[in-house]
Amino acid sequence: MNLPHRIYLLSRLGEYILSGEAGWQEAVEKAGYENGWFIPEFVEKAAKNIALSFLQKDRLEAWTRGQEIAAENPQPGIVGIVMAGNIPLVGFHDWLSVFISGHKARVKPSSRDQVLIRHLLEKMAEWDIQAGEQTEFAEMLRGCDAYIATGSNNSSRYFEYYFGKYPHIIRKNRTSVAILSGNETRQELEGLADDVYLYFGLGCRNVTKIYVPGGYDFVPLLEAFGKYNYLAEHHKYKNNYDYNLALHLLNKQFYMTNGSLLLVENPALFSPISQLNYEYYRDADKLTAGLQSNQELQSITGKGFLPFGQSQYPGISDYADGINTLAFLDSL
Repeated sequence: MNLPHRIYLLSRLGEYILSGEAGWQEAVEKAGYENGWFIPEFVEKAAKNIALSFLQKDRLEAWTRGQEIAAENPQPGIVGIVMAGNIPLVGFHDWLSVFISGHKARVKPSSRDQVLIRHLLEKMAEWDIQAGEQTEFAEMLRGCDAYIATGSNNSSRYFEYYFGKYPHIIRKNRTSVAILSGNETRQELEGLADDVYLYFGLGCRNVTKIYVPGGYDFVPLLEAFGKYNYLAEHHKYKNNYDYNLALHLLNKQFYMTNGSLLLVENPALFSPISQLNYEYYRDADKLTAGLQSNQELQSITGKGFLPFGQSQYPGISDYADGINTLAFLDSL
C-alpha cells in the first residue's frame, strides 16, 4: 500500500469511530466488561479525540509531509509494540505511527485494553486485506527489527534487557502537573477538573499535582471540581477514595475534600487514584525552571503552558515523552 491509500484507510477508520455503528458500540461495551475503569463515557472521549485529532485526512497529510514520509517504504521492517492499558486506546498512536510509515507492526496489547484495538484493526482488514497483513498480534515479540515499549519504571528494566540491542523507544512512568496563580476563572478551574478526573486520573497526561501560591483559596477549586462528583459512585473509584481517606484519618493528616477527591499537601508528583497533591510555591520562575527539566513530567498545565482543560486532548504531533516516534521509524 502506498501512503495515500494508507491515509485513506485511516481517515475511513476515523469516520467509523464517529459513526456510532452497532459494531463499534458493542466493542465499547465489551471493553467495559473486561476493564472496569473503561466506562463508556471515557472510551468514547478517547476514541473521539483519536478520530478528530489523528484520523483526519488533512492532519495525516500534514503530519507525514512534515516528516517527509515517502509514498512507498523501500525497506519495510517489523516493529514490535508493547502497549500499555491504563486508559482506552493509549497505544493507538504507536500503531498509527508504524502503519503510516509503511512498516509492519507486531503488537502485544495490554490485557486491560485489547478489545478496542483489535476491533479497529479487524475493521480495517475487512476493508482491505493488505491492511490486515500490515499488523499481527502476538504474545511474544520475537524477531522484530525495532521496538516501541510502554510500561512502568519496573517493566522498563526488562524492556531494556530484551530490546536494548535493537533500535527502540522505551517509556517509563510519567505524570502531569498544573501551576495556578490564584486568579483562575471558574471556566479554567472546570477545565482543570477535566485534566484531573478524566480516565479516573490513570493517564500520564492526568494532572496529579498542583502548585499554588501562599494563601491560596481552595474553595472555588473544590466547587468547580464538583462537576465530577458522580464518579464517587463508581465502585472501583469509590474503593480507592475510601481507602485513601481512611489512611489520612488514621495518620491524622490534614486533607480537604469535595466528596470525590482528596486534596493533600504532599511533595510527590504522583498521587494515588482519588487524590490530588498540592504544594505551595513562592518563586514562579524558579518553580517553572525546575519543572521543565523534570524527566518524570509529561505535560505542564497553566498560563504559559497547556491551557486548562487541554491536557487530555493531544494532537497527532504530541508525542509521548517528547520522542518523535515518526522520525524514529523513518530512520530505521
